[in-house]
Amino acid sequence: MTIQHLLASLLIAAASVAALANPDLSAPEAAAAVAAGKITLIDIRTPPEWKETGVAKGAQLLNMLHPQGAPGFTNALLDKLKGDKNAPIALICRTGNRTTQVQRYLQSQGFTNVYNVKEGMAGSGAGPGWIKRGLPVETCATQC
Repeated sequence: MTIQHLLASLLIAAASVAALANPDLSAPEAAAAVAAGKITLIDIRTPPEWKETGVAKGAQLLNMLHPQGAPGFTNALLDKLKGDKNAPIALICRTGNRTTQVQRYLQSQGFTNVYNVKEGMAGSGAGPGWIKRGLPVETCATQC
């Protein structure tokens, strides 16, 4: 094997690991996983955003702007997950920008199954979003 082939193989392997480190779900994939009870969907937007658009059916609400900062957010999430950092969760926000940052943060805190609904509620370059896809939305009745 030449050095070029070895380097190419290492680059491909590194890209595969990077893709696994930050897994994404489309909005329909997330909706199906939530409906099947396979994942907990966490909406990290703010209460005004929840009121404005409603929330994805089955989503747990957890404002990322927690009054106790990142440690408070992490502890509140752990409460929702009964302390299980290995529980599969999918994060959703408006367009996938905030969830990308929170996904990385949670992974740095030892959470192992953190997925990102990269198109978010409103859509982004990753897709049209939960709302435009016509996926189920509920009126925000709590925490708003």
